[in-house]
Amino acid sequence: MFGDQLIPLPDDVFRLLRDFIHSYCGIYFDDGSKFLLERRLNRRLEQHRLRNFEEYYHFLRYDRKREEELVVLIDNLTTNETYFFREQAQLKAFSEELLPDLRERNGDRKTLRIWSAGCSTGEEPYTIAILLLESGNWWRDWQVEILGSDINQRVLHTARRGVYKKGSHRSTPPEMLKKYFVEEGKGDYRIIDAVREHVSFSYVNLLDPYKTSLVRDMDVIFCRNVIIYFDREAKKKVIESFYDKLREGGFLLLGHSESLINLSTAFTLRTLKNDMVYQKPVRARVGF
Repeated sequence: MFGDQLIPLPDDVFRLLRDFIHSYCGIYFDDGSKFLLERRLNRRLEQHRLRNFEEYYHFLRYDRKREEELVVLIDNLTTNETYFFREQAQLKAFSEELLPDLRERNGDRKTLRIWSAGCSTGEEPYTIAILLLESGNWWRDWQVEILGSDINQRVLHTARRGVYKKGSHRSTPPEMLKKYFVEEGKGDYRIIDAVREHVSFSYVNLLDPYKTSLVRDMDVIFCRNVIIYFDREAKKKVIESFYDKLREGGFLLLGHSESLINLSTAFTLRTLKNDMVYQKPVRARVGF
């Protein structure tokens, strides 16, 4: 910045930055987002004592600290607003309809693997763990894994810490707050260890084949209000990856404003009593 004046972002450099960010993580900024990038990234130029955005672009491409800067860049450009028990109709479908289905289907191998992709500060995977705890004792001798992943290291730090302000509990039933959280003063609520022990967190770029190759054999994938930030091609890549990561018969749960229309025909749309979900079909077995 020059005093209080923003360093200008030229149109040609905006397009270079936009395309670079898109290729890195799938987030796409249209022409109307130029001022957002200019305003939010000026502080990064100041931090590195760079004179203009051309220098910042070259920093992102070639500097030995580029990976560290990409983490900060994504932190600056993404919003991470979330809360416990969000989209309750869908959660009711998960606990009352999908879990019984998976209990029956996975009864022989006694494994359950759930991925919260784009988990932000962790409210979603912890909610999933709470719903599992509330579902009874049937899974106690199962191998249960709930993975929360995000591309933003700062929010993952918050998720691992497991301490939340009152705003994260706008939809939390009072009895759940009392049962699964410990108040620590000043409006902070720490999630109890009985929930935390079922959840792990990891940095995953959904467009990075190496990172996503470590995730496999999922029974359920939650990816709610994440791909809305991607353009069509990036969305298709992510959905194809989800298809590969799911077991046959596994479920994909998107946000209510999202759908697979014009993105994929590989999934079956199932209408349940409480909500609609996508399911990876089970291939027909040929008898001999």
